[in-house]
Amino acid sequence: MEFKCFTQWNQLPPNSDALFAEAEKSSLFFSRAWFENLATTAFENDQSLLLVCVVEENEASKENVLAILPLISSDNKEWTALSHIYTSLYTVLMEKIHQQKQQQAILNCLAKGLSQLPFESLKLDALAADDETLNNLQHAMESSGLFCVRYAHFFNWFYPLQGQTFVDYMATRPSRVRNTIARKQRKLEREHGYEIRLYTGCDVQAAMADFHAVYKASWKANERFAEVMEGFITRFSNLGWTRLAILYIEGKPVATQLWFVVHKKASIFKLAYDEDWKQYSPGSILTQYLMETVIDTDKIEEIDFLTGNDHYKQDWMSERRQRWRMVITHKPQTTKSGYSFNGLIQGLLNRLS
Repeated sequence: MEFKCFTQWNQLPPNSDALFAEAEKSSLFFSRAWFENLATTAFENDQSLLLVCVVEENEASKENVLAILPLISSDNKEWTALSHIYTSLYTVLMEKIHQQKQQQAILNCLAKGLSQLPFESLKLDALAADDETLNNLQHAMESSGLFCVRYAHFFNWFYPLQGQTFVDYMATRPSRVRNTIARKQRKLEREHGYEIRLYTGCDVQAAMADFHAVYKASWKANERFAEVMEGFITRFSNLGWTRLAILYIEGKPVATQLWFVVHKKASIFKLAYDEDWKQYSPGSILTQYLMETVIDTDKIEEIDFLTGNDHYKQDWMSERRQRWRMVITHKPQTTKSGYSFNGLIQGLLNRLS
């Protein structure tokens, strides 16, 4: 096996499509569509794609890729994972190999190659604590002369359905939430009437004007990464992953939510409502509608509220997990000016946090 770096998607060996397709079953954040959109829409001027890989020749003397670590290289030598503020999970993508010894050999090769790259620091975000592949890669990197430190990044709220129907799920939610939504629905229906429309597939683009109208009237009027999000919506809608719901009152769009459903997992990405209609809790009404849709129609197995420890997420989710950040550097030498090893690392962390 051999360590290689590629700077274009079309340079990857042909079997990489199968590796991405398998990884996608675990998380949409591991899909090729996710990474490609970031590489197209999220880079700054000094940033470039770097696909760090372990490859080997097959019987036909062609290369097979065994592992991919998608990265962003930059001119200032502070490299990062190919991730974004929207990324809720990141890992090294590996071909499924049942032999533990061979898996570790692949990670050792990857770690040795990384130790020879000219970065000053490499930051990997949104890591799961129980990711054995990344944990083993960290051990391999440390054995190859790299220094790795982890620290808490963000919390992630989620709900594993375990075969529940929507009725079962709602029965687990606080009575305060259920009663408030029922009362606000009756009030809204009595005073104005309302309609919820669900857009999927090729219908999503036709509803984007209403989506943006709601955002403009909400507290989220300024989307920092509009091009990134538009790219996800377009790509994921073509794949059938998008669930865009809009609540209309008297024909006017007043609340919207954007979810993605991939391999039995529903990810809640965007929530917004027109604050002039806040008294009717249109956001909560819309959340309940989408919960019913993904649970009873899409038959999902997990709902993920992604990044953030916002209090309202506890109304809808049942469990919370910690995501981590890892910073990797070449082990520094003692400086003549007397800076300590720990001081150097802490200074680096302060710059990257």
